[in-house]
Amino acid sequence: MSTEGIEENSVLRQPRVTFVNDETFSAFYWPKLESAIVVILQQNPGQFIPISYEEMYSTVYKCVCQQYAEKMYNNLIEIVSDYLKRVSEELKVTPRDAYLEKFNFLLSQFFQAVNGIVAIFSYMNRFYVKTKLQSDLNKELFRIFTNIVTDNVTLFDIMEEVASRPFAVDPQMLMSIVKGLYSLNPADYVVCLVLAEFSRHNPELFARFIPNLLPPTHWDQLPTLIQEDRMLQENLVTSQGKIVEGKEEVKIFKEDNSQKGHWMSNEPFLELNFLKSRLNYCRKDLGKEQISAPPFMNVYYQ
Repeated sequence: MSTEGIEENSVLRQPRVTFVNDETFSAFYWPKLESAIVVILQQNPGQFIPISYEEMYSTVYKCVCQQYAEKMYNNLIEIVSDYLKRVSEELKVTPRDAYLEKFNFLLSQFFQAVNGIVAIFSYMNRFYVKTKLQSDLNKELFRIFTNIVTDNVTLFDIMEEVASRPFAVDPQMLMSIVKGLYSLNPADYVVCLVLAEFSRHNPELFARFIPNLLPPTHWDQLPTLIQEDRMLQENLVTSQGKIVEGKEEVKIFKEDNSQKGHWMSNEPFLELNFLKSRLNYCRKDLGKEQISAPPFMNVYYQ
């Protein structure tokens, strides 16, 4: 079988050892696991570096059977904590305009790493973490990430800032971050909703992407919700970027000397004044005397 292109770690080629004591654990078993943990933590999202999970699982099994589960667990937590401290330092020097993109990458990277680590240490998780610590390895790793990386003011300040400005950040990326934060420890965010600690965690922002997070809407809240929707549409209309975009779409008419034009759009839910501004721009600024448009827009152009 060809092994071209695959760099095998020298630690994985050491002689087979069946008995576990302090010396063999420190010299053979743990270095093998440590090298695998480091690789898993540092691989990019979607990237999977060849690792023998069967061999790693077997190593964990032997260590647990020889009463080294506690030491192995403590070593694992120490490695992950040290790595996340370096990640936190990287975020501190990241510019605000690139902060969310960087955080989203690190969050996705960590989620992928947790899946790999839990798969390797599943036997330790079953017979030590769950039985003796009354916890779960997933929860413990997520707790470390929450305490070291996400528990900072900068992250939620930037999220609150971009949430108040439409299209200030890619909605898909914002949704990924919100769902990721919620899955780290959903109970904490539910508590924040109950206490209405808006300055710490924005409940309205989380409710955009997490179903059934807020209490059910009562009928007497409908006028308020209608007013909020109207304000959102007005903000879109008065947004400088959106107006420029609308005008750029119809500048193509300038290349045609005809006094007639047809304006097309796949945005049937734009606000009334915005539609009028686009069509009036065609007639007044571009000099088109006759503008045809889809039927649902004709009522707006008078």
